Amino acid sequence: MFYNAPLMPATFESRLNRFLGRVVIDGTTSLVFIPDPGRLEILKPGSRVYMLKRERLRRKTGFDLVQVDLGHLRVSTDSRIPNKVFEEALALNLLPEFKGFRIVKKEPFFKGSRLDFKLGNHGIIHVEVKSCTLVKDGVGLFPDAPTLRGNRQLESLVKALELGRSAIFFLVQREDAGSLKPYTDIDPNFSRALRDASRKGVEAYAYNAKVTSEGVFINRRIPVSL
Repeated sequence: MFYNAPLMPATFESRLNRFLGRVVIDGTTSLVFIPDPGRLEILKPGSRVYMLKRERLRRKTGFDLVQVDLGHLRVSTDSRIPNKVFEEALALNLLPEFKGFRIVKKEPFFKGSRLDFKLGNHGIIHVEVKSCTLVKDGVGLFPDAPTLRGNRQLESLVKALELGRSAIFFLVQREDAGSLKPYTDIDPNFSRALRDASRKGVEAYAYNAKVTSEGVFINRRIPVSL
C-alpha cells in the first residue's frame, strides 16, 4: 500500500484524546489526527513521527500521524491501513489462505456486526481484519485496549460459519513480530472469545508488515498462539 504523498517528519509532543495529538513541525506546534483509537504505547513524548498532509475541509487538523520511528524500525499507526493492505495482497495472490477468492462485498452487516469483507468464489468467506502495533519480545499483542466491538465481531464470525468459512486476519504493522497472541492482561474477554471462536472453526491468521517511507507492505505470515 503506497502513500499518495511524501511523509513529513515531526516530533511528537502529547496526545490530547484518542484521535487528537500535538506535534512540533519545524519549530511550530500543530494539531494532528491520530488514526488509531488504541493506547499506542509506542507513542511517547519526544518520539520521531511521520505524517501525511491532508486537506482541511471539515477537519480540525491538516495532518494524519501515520508512523512512529522506533530507531531500529518504523511502525504504522494508521488502523485504516490493514484493510487496504489485505485488499491489495488478496488481489496480488499474496495470501495463500484465500487463494482464488475475491472481494464481493465490503463492510457486510452480518448477525449484529459489521465485518470488513465478504469473499466469494468457491464458497463464501467472511473476514474481519485487525491492526496490531504493540510488540513485546518479538510477540505481537492484540488488543492494546479493551474491545467490546471485537468480541461482537467474533460472535458474528462464528455465526457466519453457517454460510461457509470465516476468518480473523491480524496485520502487525511492523516487521519485528515473529508471532501473535491475544493480550490477555488487557482484555481477557477477547482472549477467551478468540480461543472459543477458533475451536468452533473460525480461522485466525497473522502477518507482519514492512513499513517504509513509501508505504506499508505485507511481509510474511507469522503463527497465532492461542
